[in-house]
Amino acid sequence: MGRRPAPIQHAKLTNHVADLGTLTTLPGISHVDDVFIALGTTIKTAGSQAAFRAVDLDAVVAVARAARDIGATRLGVVSAMGADANSLVFYNRVKGEMEDAVAKLGYSSLVVARPSMLDGKRSELAQAARPAEKLGLLAMALLKPLIPADYRAIAAAQVARALVSGVKRSASGVHVLRSAELQSVR
Repeated sequence: MGRRPAPIQHAKLTNHVADLGTLTTLPGISHVDDVFIALGTTIKTAGSQAAFRAVDLDAVVAVARAARDIGATRLGVVSAMGADANSLVFYNRVKGEMEDAVAKLGYSSLVVARPSMLDGKRSELAQAARPAEKLGLLAMALLKPLIPADYRAIAAAQVARALVSGVKRSASGVHVLRSAELQSVR
């Protein structure tokens, strides 16, 4: 399920496009066991703090609630390093509020991935290039041995792999996977 058509097609993939801002049910889906949410934007792309909050908090919680309502018992969600509902930094505060909100939905198991900066091609996400981010990623690659694992850039595919693994093996409760833990999953 997404806000726009998936960039790939596969026989085992059914793409559901929905307005996540008004979502109360998952259209075309009658039951789900596990749900994975990797939904987010940037303040610049969203256009305002309110629009950012609508995606990174409201839409994530709406999808999680709708999935729970049709049977999901385990939730894996991508958040961000530094997420904290009491943060003075707007981005981190919204991510923390999202984590708190989904934790209250009653999932038997919640796995939260808190990656560092994501390494990947923004064009594949229909996002504009970010020159400062490119420089940061280059510096991280050159200085990798000196940078603590929690602060190293991480590929989105690695975050996904670790999140799926975390949900599969998680016991009841809330489990937070920091970036170093995400990087160690093979």
